[in-house]
Order: sequence, then C-alpha cells, then structure tokens
Amino acid sequence: MSEISTKPYMLRAIYEWCTDSGYTPYLAVKVDASTTVPMEYVKKGEIVLNISFGATSGLKMDNDSIRFHARFGGVSREIYVPVNNVMAIYANENGQGMAFEPQLGFAEPVPDEEISAPAPVLAAVPAAAPPAAAEVKTEAPSAPDDDTDPPKKGGRPTLTRIK
Repeated sequence: MSEISTKPYMLRAIYEWCTDSGYTPYLAVKVDASTTVPMEYVKKGEIVLNISFGATSGLKMDNDSIRFHARFGGVSREIYVPVNNVMAIYANENGQGMAFEPQLGFAEPVPDEEISAPAPVLAAVPAAAPPAAAEVKTEAPSAPDDDTDPPKKGGRPTLTRIK
C-alpha cells in the first residue's frame, strides 16, 4: 500500500488556522498544464490566489486537488489546482504558513483504458478586454466645444469639465 501524503492535510489545517485567526489565506501555485487558472494573472509560471471565504465560492480542498470559483476583474472563473502544484499556503497579514516543494509530474497512475483519451491542452481562458484597452485614441485632442450631446453610455466613465 502506498503512503498517503500529509500535504493536503497540512493545507487544510493552515487554511482553518488562518480563518479561525481572522487572517486571509493565500495559496502560491506553480502553474503547468494540469492547473486551471486565469493565465493573464500568471507571472513567471506562478500565481498567488486568495482562498478566503469572501473571495471564493464553492471551495473544495480534497486530497488530490483544490477547486473553487473566484472573480478576476469582475468575471467569475473556475479554478483547479492539483495539490502537487501548491508551493505555499500562508496568512497574507503576517506571512505565517507553510511552504512546500511543488511535485510536478507526479500525478496518480492512470489506468490503461484512460491512456487512449487525448491529453488536455493548456490554453489561456479568454477574458473580456477592458474597455479602455479596446478604445485607443489616435487623434490629437481637440479644442473644447459647446456640444450638447448627451454622455455616451457604456465604456469607461469620464469626467467632463464644465466652465
């Protein structure tokens, strides 16, 4: 019988300690093909996730994975992190927690009948472009007019100066 890892139990214990102490639990994750995270927030192959009750929905910390929904830029995303990819869990307020060596490539053995299925491919999750990035002005600013047009609806709010 193979030995059961203590890592998922430690993750749950530190998470519980953080919430009981009023701290915000953060998870540092090594991103690879087995993780499902918003790729636009990944820096140097890593991402730090706030896993507090207020920041997540449906948090489930199993022995093999951590999964939940979280909002990024106002858009709800499904997050999936294998326990092997977790590098650390800590309280944001004081940095206390526990660090781990990510064990990339140490997935559970796959039964023979599942080997024939195509492997999942890592792809960036498409995000709605911020309105400011979508509208790029190429004109030089014009002199102020006495336009009586109503303000435009949607997009980024602007401040109109009235003399």
